[in-house]
Amino acid sequence: MSRLVLAWLLLAGLPLAVHAAVPSAVPSMPSPASPANVAGTPGSWATQTAAQKRELRSRYAAWQALPESERQRIRHAAAAVAALPVADQQALRARYLAIDQMHRDGWLLGPQLGVLYPRLQPLFGYLPAAQREPVIALLRQLDPVQLEQLSLISQRTPPQQREALRTELLALAPAQRDAWLREKVGH
Repeated sequence: MSRLVLAWLLLAGLPLAVHAAVPSAVPSMPSPASPANVAGTPGSWATQTAAQKRELRSRYAAWQALPESERQRIRHAAAAVAALPVADQQALRARYLAIDQMHRDGWLLGPQLGVLYPRLQPLFGYLPAAQREPVIALLRQLDPVQLEQLSLISQRTPPQQREALRTELLALAPAQRDAWLREKVGH
């Protein structure tokens, strides 16, 4: 995946966050939200439906939950996309909108996890509410090799075994995770 596509995916996944956090040098960037332009302008809040407001609040909460390093990557991506010709921005937007909504939503987890989300989704796409925050915290603690191992495990685990596997993973002490991941991958 090219850097520009990645940049666009990052922006498209966090439209409110980008508009709230990107330096003012990027205000002319077209909104990467939904076709209905959910992010809109700040003055349009009163015209948003309740569902649109919930969506914006959810995306803003996702932005706030990201580590600062991830938010900084997104700000840089926003600047890179804003520097592109409008036609290129529109082409990236079209590519993004062609991606399944479930995978687009994965980008709300930020660049590090968003790029892996399609492969992590089988194991982590549908979590009980009580597991959501602990799972996200755990995923953010893993290094790139461990995330790659976990994505393999996610793809190999049958649906009926996923809940037990997640519970087992969450119960591990951080020092035990590396050995557990290697064992599950078969290395």
